[in-house]
Amino acid sequence: MPKIVVNSTPLIILCNIDKLSILKELYGEVCVPEAVFNEVTAKPDTTCLKLKEANNWIKIIKIPQNEKLKIYRARLHSGEVEVMILAQKEPIADLVIIDDNAAKTTAKFLGLKVTGTLGVLLKAKKEGLIKEIKPLIKTMKELGFYISDKIEQLIITLSGEDDEGIIGKQ
Repeated sequence: MPKIVVNSTPLIILCNIDKLSILKELYGEVCVPEAVFNEVTAKPDTTCLKLKEANNWIKIIKIPQNEKLKIYRARLHSGEVEVMILAQKEPIADLVIIDDNAAKTTAKFLGLKVTGTLGVLLKAKKEGLIKEIKPLIKTMKELGFYISDKIEQLIITLSGEDDEGIIGKQ
């Protein structure tokens, strides 16, 4: 079973677009550091409830406080720091799901395989778990998730939902 570590933003977004179950369908079980779980469940909202209901396939892992936390904190939040530490534990994570660019850069520098929420949705589309990405991207943007026009077009093209099929086709 692959080891998948997920940060807060992908969990929140997938809950808000009612697609949290995609993580279970794609990966079986995912690991979430305790700091991420605490951040996401701090408010008693829908996301909090959905995450707590998924306790049979979302594994919450406590990361002991140590010197590594001080090193990472220069650029990352505590949840992102714990994602990096958990992902590096033996066995090293097969995939880290994180959206923050600084955290993605750090994870790649550490030799970790990284994707974001859009990458998860793209994989779900390729696996036949969702029919369309376009309406999900629209909802994500309406909920305040920033997606550049360039990345949106790339994802739509890669998903096969681009009417033209090629970026920039005239």
